[in-house]
Amino acid sequence: MNKVIDEGIKNINRYESKPNLTKNDIKKAIDHVLAKIDQNLDKYTNKFPTASSKDLVYGELDNVDWTASFFTGMLWLAYEVTEDEKYKNVAKIHIQSFKERLEKRIQLDHHDLGFLYTLSCVSSYKITGDEESKEIALEAAKLLASRYYDKAEIIQAWGDLSDPTQRGRMIIDCNMNLPLLYWASDVTGDSSYKDMATKHIAQASKYLIREDASSFHTYYMDTKTGEPLYGNTKQGYSDDSCWARGQAWGIYGFPLSYSYIKDWNLIELTKKVTNYYLNRLPEDSICYWDLIFTEKDNEERDSSAAAIAVCGLLELIKYLPVTDEYYEYYKNASQMMLKSLITDYTTDINSDANGLLLHGVYYKGGDCGVDESCIFGDYYYFEALVRAYKDWNKYW
Repeated sequence: MNKVIDEGIKNINRYESKPNLTKNDIKKAIDHVLAKIDQNLDKYTNKFPTASSKDLVYGELDNVDWTASFFTGMLWLAYEVTEDEKYKNVAKIHIQSFKERLEKRIQLDHHDLGFLYTLSCVSSYKITGDEESKEIALEAAKLLASRYYDKAEIIQAWGDLSDPTQRGRMIIDCNMNLPLLYWASDVTGDSSYKDMATKHIAQASKYLIREDASSFHTYYMDTKTGEPLYGNTKQGYSDDSCWARGQAWGIYGFPLSYSYIKDWNLIELTKKVTNYYLNRLPEDSICYWDLIFTEKDNEERDSSAAAIAVCGLLELIKYLPVTDEYYEYYKNASQMMLKSLITDYTTDINSDANGLLLHGVYYKGGDCGVDESCIFGDYYYFEALVRAYKDWNKYW
């Protein structure tokens, strides 16, 4: 790994006190989530929400987008916290859609196979023991593994593998897709999947994280020689800024890999990445869409990045000793962010809005889903609530 500076938590005083977030507060927030899912259940039984809302209302899509599994994942979470069969029944219908998508190779030319099949089929297998779900997920893992380059030791993010203009691109988001490969090795005994994921996370650590612990969204590798080329952004404000959701993918994705391969360097790196993030939060602890922005800038927040970061912090502290210098600060920060989301960033239960979180940003550069609900933000918000409410066995 490259040498990454730990700047510490500069505004450490704000995280010294535990926020007043009770189990009852979390239960009420979960009830709000369940009410919103119930409003959408018929609509999204045979269709899927769009990635972001328009005027706070999600549209309907066939199973074609990289985000299709997030509503399915919410159904599995809902089933786990309620044991209500209606959620499982719709999720099982979704499983068949994901099976068909894989068989027909519908819009699967990307690394987000990990998102798609972890939250739909791996979760189904872990919760219900369904063998068909396991087999579908294993086929998805094989397809994901086909995107791996031996020389560069990365999984290409998106694009035709034969297209030289696309070749060799890895992005920070892929941290969250790797668990599908680790899981595949665990259930099959075939170590090749785990080996690919382990090498990719090492390259992500080395090249996607800058010396100051900020992250590139994208980094290109020469797939013929394995040499590093350059980093840039598709999503962030600029090539040298730090896209907030990308930093959150780092906060969550590195400890997920640690949970499988037990490389403590990943935890030390996550702490540095986390401190960079925490040092750039505004007063209410919900980040702007790029961490280059501060209170004085007239820019949008990104509630989806905040929800991902909460999940990442809750995953990270599972592995830190309670004597770690940052342990209590991370725990308090996660609760502060979660409380802020619950209090000021959720939709009205009686409104036409059919998402969970307000003030998300999908793709600012493309003017898409700006200051709207984002379905991935909704999922991670629900996961964060479940993590905070009960002892939860992760799908990742």
